[in-house]
Amino acid sequence: MEKMDIQSIKNRFGIIGNAPSLNHALHVAAQVANTDLSVLIVGESGVGKEAFSQIIHALSARKHNPFIAVNCGAIPEGTIDSELFGHEKGAFTGAVDSRKGYFETVSGGTIFLDEIGEMPLGTQARLLRVLETGEFIRVGSSKVQKTDVRVIAATNRELLEFTQKGKFREDLYYRLSTVPIRVPALRDRKEDIPLLFRKFAVDFAERYKTAPVQLEEDARQLLINYSWPGNVRELKNIAEQISVLAGDKSISALELKRFLPEQANNRLPMLIGNSQGSGGHEFNSEREILYKLFFDMKKDVTELKKMFVEILQNPGEAAAAAAYTKESLLREYPSPVEYTAPATVLPSPATYVQPAAATSVLMPHTHDEIHEHEEVEESLNIMDKEKELILKALKKHKGKRKDAAADLGISERTLYRKLKEYDINE
Repeated sequence: MEKMDIQSIKNRFGIIGNAPSLNHALHVAAQVANTDLSVLIVGESGVGKEAFSQIIHALSARKHNPFIAVNCGAIPEGTIDSELFGHEKGAFTGAVDSRKGYFETVSGGTIFLDEIGEMPLGTQARLLRVLETGEFIRVGSSKVQKTDVRVIAATNRELLEFTQKGKFREDLYYRLSTVPIRVPALRDRKEDIPLLFRKFAVDFAERYKTAPVQLEEDARQLLINYSWPGNVRELKNIAEQISVLAGDKSISALELKRFLPEQANNRLPMLIGNSQGSGGHEFNSEREILYKLFFDMKKDVTELKKMFVEILQNPGEAAAAAAYTKESLLREYPSPVEYTAPATVLPSPATYVQPAAATSVLMPHTHDEIHEHEEVEESLNIMDKEKELILKALKKHKGKRKDAAADLGISERTLYRKLKEYDINE
């Protein structure tokens, strides 16, 4: 198919756009049109799959014969067989007369089966027989009838996945997809978005007898970068809304945002967001919890480092800090493992003391070499030491609870509870 022929098809059927993926789909449709092969048109909802079925029929040898479009998802399961293949009088409750089905009335023409993935499995078996032998049987009859119908099917689902789940017959899938045509989503042909909007704006201006709206540059970029989950159908609806409701015919990005669904204005990655299904939502929630846990752990480690640095700078408070640290760790991370206070390294380069149990306080001698250590008796009541440290922290930070809590390595909420517990009025 020559380039000029593709352009003539666009002009004839009102196809707007120059994206390579769109041109390829049109090229395949034009090539297969003059055959009787079954065609499966694949694409998201709103991309214009029915327009491709009409192009194929109009360019085929059947163009003067009937064409009918049937939405398989809109027909109840109990009546779809009757709609497609007809029924005899008395075949079911309400069948007061015999009725021809679409495959009988459109014989010699083309039938377009939209949303083929919604077709019940029983009807799929009947359709497969029509495709393979051209034969069908009315509901409630035993007489085999012949038909000459070309079938074009369309779906916005991945039928191959449906076959693996047992929701669609595999033999029917391969019979339908003799020639597959994939119609690109609008977000995959961004260069065509301004052209389509301009066309729709002009059409609606003529319909409503107004001047066509025009996009400013920032609005144009916003329109291009929008994801268009509803594709061309959604773009057309937005263009109509703007044509009717916009106060100014020159549309800015701020004005355009009023018409774009809020959920799509910001499509940046989020920890919890537009999940596609409940599984993704659960995953994002768990990931956020893990991130928060890691951040809290990092904060706790930083606060502990700060606390021990201050202990090293104030050796006289080492025992009290050790007792307080023991109580805090046991309270925050309860464990059956016995706790032992960390070794305290005093800042003097000439003084080194071996680690001792939490029940003793290490006091270095003042002479050059240390040969032994003394055990100094003092209060070992943890609550007394905790209260003492809290008072010192409050005094150091002039009563500012937030700073005192950070210095102590606890939350402000925990500090407040301790103040009540120890009846401390700072």
